[in-house]
This record gives sequence, C-alpha cells and structure tokens, in this order.
Amino acid sequence: MASNQGKGILYIFPGNIQGFKAQIAAKYSGAQVTIANENQFKMNETNRLEEYASKFPTSKVPAYENDSGFYLFESNAIAHYLSNEQLRGKSLVEQSEVLQWIEYSEREINPVSATLTYPCMGILQFNRSNNEHAKSELNNILRLLNQYLRTRTYFVGERITLADITIACDLLLLYQWIIDPSTRETYSNLTRWFLTLIHQAEFKDVIGIDFKLCEKTAQFDAKKFAELSQKDHVTQSQPRAKKLSHNSDEHKEEARSKKEKKSAKQEEKQAKKPKESEPKEEDHADDETDDAYTNEPKQKDPFADIPKTTFNMDEFKRVYSNEDTAEKALPYFWTNFDKDHCSIWFCEYKYPDELTQIYRTCNLASGFFQRLDKLRKHAFGSMCVFGENNNNTIAGIWFWRGHELVFELSPDWQVDYESYTWKRLSVDDENTRRLVNQYLLWEGEHNGKKFNQGKIFK
Repeated sequence: MASNQGKGILYIFPGNIQGFKAQIAAKYSGAQVTIANENQFKMNETNRLEEYASKFPTSKVPAYENDSGFYLFESNAIAHYLSNEQLRGKSLVEQSEVLQWIEYSEREINPVSATLTYPCMGILQFNRSNNEHAKSELNNILRLLNQYLRTRTYFVGERITLADITIACDLLLLYQWIIDPSTRETYSNLTRWFLTLIHQAEFKDVIGIDFKLCEKTAQFDAKKFAELSQKDHVTQSQPRAKKLSHNSDEHKEEARSKKEKKSAKQEEKQAKKPKESEPKEEDHADDETDDAYTNEPKQKDPFADIPKTTFNMDEFKRVYSNEDTAEKALPYFWTNFDKDHCSIWFCEYKYPDELTQIYRTCNLASGFFQRLDKLRKHAFGSMCVFGENNNNTIAGIWFWRGHELVFELSPDWQVDYESYTWKRLSVDDENTRRLVNQYLLWEGEHNGKKFNQGKIFK
C-alpha cells in the first residue's frame, strides 16, 4: 500500500536529478504523484511568486503538495513521504540504517558530485584546488561503498530501500561524466549494484532507458561555461559544490542576473570604442579557456623548500631503461644514491581482499601513476603485482628527493596514495638493499605470493 493515499503534485524542472528520488520512490510505493506541467510551474518564475513562497518558504525545487493541503520541500523529505514501509525500513534498526545512508549521501556524495561534474557541464567555473580535493574524496567514497557492497546486494536488507534510491540518484552525474570504464572495473561491487538499480523498471521510467555511462572522464568546458553564463540557465541538480556557498539554484540565477546587468553596461561602453578593438569570436572562446587557468592562484613548486640532491635521477632512469639491471643499473644506484637528500620507501596496498583479476590490479597501479605526472622529475618507483587471479596484492619500492612522504607536498598527488601503507627504509640496512634489488629486478615473492608482473614509474 502506498504511504500517501492522496494525489500529489511534484514541482521540478526537466532533468532535475534531486527530483528523481521522489519519483522513483513513488514508482515503488504506488503513491499517486504527477509532475507539474508548464502551465502549473515554470522555473525562475513560478517559484518567485508570493503564492509559491507561502507554501514552500525556501522557494526551491523539488517541492510537493497534495490534495489535502500538505506541503513539503527538500528532495529527501519528499522521497521519504512518498515511500512505503519497505523503502523506509520495516524495523527501527532498518529505518535508522536507511537514514544513515541518506545523510551520508547528502553530506559526502552530493558536494563532490557538484564540484566534479558542474564544470564539465559548463554551469560552474573550474577551480583546480577544489577539483583535486574532490577527486581525492571521490576515491575514498567509491572505495567505502565498494567495500560495503562486497558481501551485500543492497545497502539495507535484501530488497531495495530509499537508501539505494538516494545513493544511486546522487551518483548519476558521476557515472555519466566522471567514472570511466577503468574506475568502474576497480570498484566492481559498486558498479554491479549501480547497474542493477538503473535497469529496474521503476528507475528506467524516471531516468529514461538511454542513460549512458561515462566512456572518458569529462573536462571543464570553458566555451560552454561562457555561453551559459550569458543566458538564463538552470542547473541540473541541487547538490552544493565543495567550498561554495549554500545558495540554491534559484539564488544562483539571481546572482547571474545581476552579473548580466553589469555585463550589459560594460558592453555599452565597449560599443562606443572603435570596432577594431573588438576580439574575434574564435579568439574569445580561446580566451575563456585560458582564463580558467590563468585566473587560478599560481601553485608553489612542491620541491621549492627541499634541498637539492647530487643524485642524478634522469641518468639513473636512462641506465635502468637501457642497460642490464643487475650488471649496470643497481651498481649505479648504490654507488650514487644521495642518502642525505633522498629517501627510500616501501609501500603496500591496504585492501588486497578487494583485488580480483590480475589485469584489474595492474590497471589500479597504472591509474595511480597517471595522477603523478608532475612528480616524475624527482621520483622513481617499481610497483609489483604478486599472486594470481582472486589472490593477489600490490607492493612497491620508491625513492625520491627529500626525506618526507612526498605525496603530502601537493594536492595533485594525493588522490590514491592513502590506499597504500608507506614506510621509510633505512638506506644502510641490508634488508633495504635486498628489497630494492628484488623490486627493481622484478623477482621474488611477497607474503607467500610469487611475483606476477611489474609497473615502473619514471
């Protein structure tokens, strides 16, 4: 039986993902709800009327009213009202667990999704620092959810609940714009769960049957941002980006309106100037892209305060790549290594129980390398995969300029490093020499698992 016996109207704009939660909940529960048509609701017009504000004080969407005169705003509250006992949880324990995951999604997933996807969609200016921080947080979120679903079909109990609906909706934009095939493979438990949900009839009726997964992680679209900034635009969902104000979508529109008025005055002044001073249209598009990066604060060189070393990293890499490792590269390393200004580290993957196929484990190591391009000049690493399918792990030997954990020097390098334990090794210890030789020669075993294959960061 549906939780709501009356008929209700849901006020949203087309594609409003936060409104999807209520619609999907209603599909499962059987609650009678219709979407307000254009005559009943027009975004940025109807919601600014006094009549609308008297029902919904925030003047936000989504908003809901039924024929008994009951009014609700905020997506999670509306979805809860339109749910039935199964979706809310049949016991106090289940209800609390459902609420737990709804709050987690609202506080953790939503802001990260906004920070990463909105610039790609052209509705938020790109900020490198915020973006890198959000990527790191997304990695932690995906790992947590993936591990939790390792032995579970759904988040609470054995059937779909509002916890699943909420998290799936909050992940929609990320799976559409950011989470590429390689990442989906890495977090296979989460991907399995997500695909199961979006292929349910109740989901497809709301999100459509043509939802496409990301093939390549999207990037900031400066041209689209410039275009959308010059006209009325409604964001696709309500989550708030990291380090941004908690304004609603409508308030953003008001801010843009003020900005447009200011731009109009500037254009008036510009029109009085000779036409020769007006930039060409194609040049303007390039300027928008340049401005996205030029306007960001310049980042300090992470190694600016690290003493220089006498160890020639480039020369060692040349010898290692072109000469025999045992006969040439290792003797060069131990003869020239500058222990006063460089350090050697051992790392090991923290979650070997999550690793399955060898090729996926290798992709995990390769993905880690891809995010460290700017570190290559000052570091070298040999990451080795040990074991076989469904019984493998990753461990590695690294050395770099400086004595501290290098990844903490720059936000750009902090995406994956916390997935590993890191231990600084004593250069003078014989065991360190043995480990370095083993990992650079790609041989031996680790925790009873034989060497399978290796990846070099250089």
